[in-house]
Amino acid sequence: MGGLSPEEQLARLRRGVVEIISEEDLLAKLRQGRPLRVKLGLDPSAPDLHIGHAIVLRKLRQFQDLGHEAILVIGDFTALIGDPTGKKQTRPMLRPEEIEASAATYREQYSRILDPRRTRVVFNSQWLAPLTLADVIRLGAKVTVARILERDDFAARLRGGVPVYLHELLYPLCQAYDSVAIEADVELGGTDQKFNNLMGRDLQREMGQPPQVVVLTPLLPGTDGVEKMSKSLGNYIGITEPPTQMYGKVMSIPDALMPTYFEFCTEVPLDEVRGIVQGLAAGTVHPRDAKRRLARAIVELWHGPQAARDAEAAFDRVHVQKEAPDQMPEVRVRVAPAGRDDLAGGEGGEVVLGPEDAPGGRIRLMRLLVLSGLAESHNEARRLISQGGVAVDGIRVHDVHATVEVRDGIVVQVGPRRFARLRLV
Repeated sequence: MGGLSPEEQLARLRRGVVEIISEEDLLAKLRQGRPLRVKLGLDPSAPDLHIGHAIVLRKLRQFQDLGHEAILVIGDFTALIGDPTGKKQTRPMLRPEEIEASAATYREQYSRILDPRRTRVVFNSQWLAPLTLADVIRLGAKVTVARILERDDFAARLRGGVPVYLHELLYPLCQAYDSVAIEADVELGGTDQKFNNLMGRDLQREMGQPPQVVVLTPLLPGTDGVEKMSKSLGNYIGITEPPTQMYGKVMSIPDALMPTYFEFCTEVPLDEVRGIVQGLAAGTVHPRDAKRRLARAIVELWHGPQAARDAEAAFDRVHVQKEAPDQMPEVRVRVAPAGRDDLAGGEGGEVVLGPEDAPGGRIRLMRLLVLSGLAESHNEARRLISQGGVAVDGIRVHDVHATVEVRDGIVVQVGPRRFARLRLV
């Protein structure tokens, strides 16, 4: 993308953005004719990146491709406080070893999006740890308490009688000082970081630096269409997930999410996206076809065109042709002549079954689901069977008391995408 005019750069940078504060300031910086220092702060407490995290990282890559400098600020020092953004209570402080382990994982994952040769990675402990109490007091004199308490989460906690501790009030100031320390021209962040990002803009101005431009990207709804994408909620699509799993998750999202996912999670040209959205509204584009296009685009972005085609073919075999996938997790089972404890482990993770575990060579389906890792407990297994979500060798089972013959190659399925095959050893 090198060689584009400032106006052309700005036009490209608008995609995948909720707000730029301000476009006039960004255009003025682009007209300076030098590479801009573009900052993204990362909290090392949550290193498993999903396609929601990737939106802002891909925006940073876009700045890289336009010839600007990408600076990742790993918040190893501020993680000792814990970002209170959106939190209804004080976050626990992380131990240094937890922070370092998470930061190492981030370094491995960001290179899937950014060009590591053109990415500067810094840790904010480099400039925050040496600050003396006098330094912190002088910084604190730059910001009023009223300004800090404008944050919605702080105000809501105070109204609800939930304590707000003094160290939490320092977090926005520390993040703002990151921008001062690296003399950021631009800071990227999700919409939930708007307050912190603007604080950096204010502090730079107070300390005699040109204020940074703030570029805000959206918080992606999860696959459930309700909550923000989050690994803890299980509604996420990880950037390192296998292509077939990624494709299947995209196909499971509510239809209403497709326009958002097309715009922010793919490289599909916006003219094509607008055509798809208009076709969906007019009824000339079938939602299934649009979603298949979306799934291919997302898998292709992370795994390449051939992987996208293979994932679609695998999805069709399972969901259209009703065939089991070629590859699935396998559970190694050894039938012992003597009785053993329920689900006892053998060598190399084998499951050992004695006569009392599988009388007459059969085992209860509920136990088989637990043994296969398809259910976490017998209660969950009972619920899955009773809801009609379990099949054995392609045959749906509704009887919670059903038993299954223990034999090599049996395939157990839960829901549309989860399979396991038993292997006798």
